[in-house]
Amino acid sequence: MKLFAFAALIAVAVAESAYPAAAYEKASYDYAPQPYSYGYAVKDEPSYNDYSHSETSDGKVVTGSYSVVLPDGRTQIVTYKADAYGYVADVKYVGEAKYSDYKPAAYAAPAYKDEAAAYPAAPPPAYPAAAAAEPAAAY
Repeated sequence: MKLFAFAALIAVAVAESAYPAAAYEKASYDYAPQPYSYGYAVKDEPSYNDYSHSETSDGKVVTGSYSVVLPDGRTQIVTYKADAYGYVADVKYVGEAKYSDYKPAAYAAPAYKDEAAAYPAAPPPAYPAAAAAEPAAAY
């Protein structure tokens, strides 16, 4: 077993020095923040989707807003700012919520017969009922 461990250690040491060092410089992925701006909007009547989003950044501070039409008819508008101090959002609702009157559906009587009464009641158990245990007094 010691011979196997020693052979594995030698194999690892040889493998590290068996290949030459890379001839190229490793890439650095530390890029400076870049300014950007984008926005989009969707209004699809058949699926009742109506929302939008826009955002801008100067490389240090990100500001933007998004809005969505809620199922109750109101529009939710969120304006936000994110910087080194954190994320701050302001949420507003435009419009008044409208709810339709609840109308329960009328269901027909079931088409099957209630067969629960066709079975006899179960007999009582054949063993005697256990006596209730008295709780120990707590002092």
